[in-house]
Amino acid sequence: MGDPLLPGAIGGAGATTGGAVDRPPSPARLSHTSEKHPKVTLSELNMLRRHRELCDVVLNVGGRKIFAHRVILSACSPYFRAMFTGELEESRQTEVTIRDIDENAMELLIDFCYTAHIIVEESNVQTLLPAACLLQLVEIQDICCEFLKRQLDPTNCLGIRAFADTHSCRELLRIADKFTQHNFQEVMESEEFLLLPVGQLVDIICSDELNVRSEEQVFNAVMSWLKYNVADRRQHLAQVLQHVRLPLLSPKFLVGTVGSDLLVRSDEACRDLVDEAKNYLLLPQERPLMQGPRTRPRKPTRRGEVLFAVGGWCSGDAIASVERFDPQTNDWKMVAPMSKRRCGVGVAVLNDLLYAVGGHDGQSYLNSIERYDPQTNQWSCDVAPTTSCRTSVGVAVLDGFLYAVGGQDGVQCLNHVERYDPKENKWSKVAPMTTRRLGVAVAVLGGYLYAIGGSDGQCPLNTVERYDPRQVKLCIISTK
Repeated sequence: MGDPLLPGAIGGAGATTGGAVDRPPSPARLSHTSEKHPKVTLSELNMLRRHRELCDVVLNVGGRKIFAHRVILSACSPYFRAMFTGELEESRQTEVTIRDIDENAMELLIDFCYTAHIIVEESNVQTLLPAACLLQLVEIQDICCEFLKRQLDPTNCLGIRAFADTHSCRELLRIADKFTQHNFQEVMESEEFLLLPVGQLVDIICSDELNVRSEEQVFNAVMSWLKYNVADRRQHLAQVLQHVRLPLLSPKFLVGTVGSDLLVRSDEACRDLVDEAKNYLLLPQERPLMQGPRTRPRKPTRRGEVLFAVGGWCSGDAIASVERFDPQTNDWKMVAPMSKRRCGVGVAVLNDLLYAVGGHDGQSYLNSIERYDPQTNQWSCDVAPTTSCRTSVGVAVLDGFLYAVGGQDGVQCLNHVERYDPKENKWSKVAPMTTRRLGVAVAVLGGYLYAIGGSDGQCPLNTVERYDPRQVKLCIISTK
């Protein structure tokens, strides 16, 4: 008689049952992997641990005794595996003392070994990370580093950087470095910066990717650090100052600020650095022979460019709100509003600052200017006003100057063109356009400023005028 468990044995080979529907033969075997089994097993092992059943080791950590199973600890941690499977004395002990580790962190990590769950938060990350490093729990190290990455801001990035360096978290160290470099203008104002050891200060300021508008900021940062503790730090001035790119300073700042500083003047090595910079500035024909680390411009890695929508008209009134679009995340976010409501405002970027020129606040035509710093998310009103109140004004930047072109003042369309010098904080008139234009489009190409179309107050225009700063005049270049 055939095996009753084999296919075809029931009812004989090829047998059919009256009225039964034909179906494919049964498989020879059925494979199954349980998704519940690992979770249930871990849960039961954790229950045994909590009831102190079948535990074969007790960890003495601080003032706490933690009961566990060697096999579980060895399976999760290379540190414990080496301890319990090698020739160490601990492999034969039922109680093992673990030193130099926080008892709360150890309990959290042992819980993770039995539950695969852990919560990393601000109150425990600084003890969890070194404990995870000791036990070689790489996954927890990575989670701690990810948490700290998300906590980075200008007031704590230097502390996180030092913490990452101490615990050999290379990826966190790299990201903290990048954050520090990109946000240096805010970092240099933090207390953490003033407390830096000299070696870490040098590591930061020697980077080509330091994000500064001018080398003056680096010098000012160094002197703030020095004067925080002059007695102990003046011996390091030359060591630090050699990483400030003095040849890239303006002559006025080099002579009037750096060269006249008493601490700089009292140090021979510092005076030599100033003299080197003076020679570089005074002898342009010799510069090819004077190239070096201090003459190399910094080239910060730029984050993705963003788009700003500034002011405008909404629900029957001018608005002060400002939004920023990030193409990397494909979303708009509100940033700090202007101090005034402005429609018909002209906007342009000069030296990484966003300028809002003129406009109309719903009642009056404006000649005031506001300047936005994306690093601090703040608007400043300490910009000189234009000589004319104007809305529907065209604005552009050429050769380091901000130009305001045309517009209207409530009485008439304007052909005025004004130029702003950010170093002097001063506006001055340049050659007027030949045609009055409001709503004019302004652009820069090939060293020229173009004023395109607009309206003269009565008719739309199809003419284009071009301004040549070398000849200081505008001329009509195109008419359809």
